[in-house]
Amino acid sequence: MMTHTIGQGPDRTRITAAELQAVHSRHLAFLRRQSGGTRASLKLRDLSHMDLSGYDLSDADLSGAKLFGARLVGANLSEANLYAADLRLANLERADLRKADLRGACLRGAVLSEALLVDSDLRDGTIMHVRGNGDISLHEFEAIEVATEMSVATIRAADLSRARLSNAFVMQTDLTDAIMRGTKFIRANLTNSNLTGCDLTGADLREANLSGAKLAGAKLSGADLNATRFINADLIGVIMDDATRRTANLAGAVTARELAADGRDLARILADHRQWVDSNGKAGLRADLSGVDLSGQDLSGQVLSAALMHCTMLRGATLAGATLPMADLSLADLRGADLSKADLRGASLERATLSGAKLPGGKLGPVQIQSNASRLWSANLLRARFDGADLTGADLRRAVLGQANLIGAILCDAKLADANLVGADLSGALCRGADFTHCDLRDARLQGAQDLPIL
Repeated sequence: MMTHTIGQGPDRTRITAAELQAVHSRHLAFLRRQSGGTRASLKLRDLSHMDLSGYDLSDADLSGAKLFGARLVGANLSEANLYAADLRLANLERADLRKADLRGACLRGAVLSEALLVDSDLRDGTIMHVRGNGDISLHEFEAIEVATEMSVATIRAADLSRARLSNAFVMQTDLTDAIMRGTKFIRANLTNSNLTGCDLTGADLREANLSGAKLAGAKLSGADLNATRFINADLIGVIMDDATRRTANLAGAVTARELAADGRDLARILADHRQWVDSNGKAGLRADLSGVDLSGQDLSGQVLSAALMHCTMLRGATLAGATLPMADLSLADLRGADLSKADLRGASLERATLSGAKLPGGKLGPVQIQSNASRLWSANLLRARFDGADLTGADLRRAVLGQANLIGAILCDAKLADANLVGADLSGALCRGADFTHCDLRDARLQGAQDLPIL
């Protein structure tokens, strides 16, 4: 645990708000290459609990600084030197930390939700000595490495692509929905962390400890899992390519749930569920297929209204014409599944993976709540992955598609009126004839989208 170990707890001098403002003003002039500009040097200064939200401290020197409980919401710290900085309990929501040097920093309990940490360096640091003149020098006798500490931090939906976290402590940390493509976690300790819905495509997790971690819906395709530990890790609904799964040692991990504890086979479960639907819940039994592996199964035309299918593995399954209104398919693996003309009105596909799935003519619009004829229940497709999916002619009216991945999706003639596409990625999507009337496309990525109507 390195945290504050620059030498033997250096005496950090407190900076006043007026001094900080003056340093920041000169730093802005430095960034603009104006006369009188000076790069901000806040090395070993005490900025605890100060509000630096929105400050531009890119390329600033904050090595060894104490930022305990500081507020840095939306701050620009790109390429800043935060070597061995104390950022415990700091609020860094939406902060820009691209290419920042965070080696040996302590981020225990910090909030980094939606922060940008692309190409940042969070590897080991080395204990340093502080000389009388304020200079920092290497330990004179033997190098004593200290690991970056990110335990109990909240890093939801942050982008850590290609960041380096080798040997870091990331225990009990909330990394839900974080993007960590190509990130290096060699020998990192991620025990009991929440990696639900994470994108770890191509990540290097060699010798990392993921014991007790939650990885539902996490994407591990192309990841290096050599000697990675998964003891008691929840891998139900994890997305892996076949090659990655073959090389990973999943001994001791929780990978799937038994079909039914009462011994019923799939046919019986489906029949009981249909009876439950037809009788409005008075007879039969609601189907709970959550976490069950149904990959490649033929479920075409089946009645699965309001079925529980959270984290169900349905890769390559056939669900053409299936009836699934109000079904819970959150975090389900539906890669390459056939959902042609399936009825998914009001269903939850939150964080589900439908990469390359077939949904032409699919019904993903709202469903009317019987108890309240005036109320419509929208389909929840929040953060769903539809990359490369065929949604030709699909009905997505009023659907919640916030942060959804629609890269390269076929949306020709799709109905998207009144849909919520805030922060969605439609890069390269084919949109010929699609209806985007009254769509909310704030912060949506539209690069390369073809035939997107002028809204």
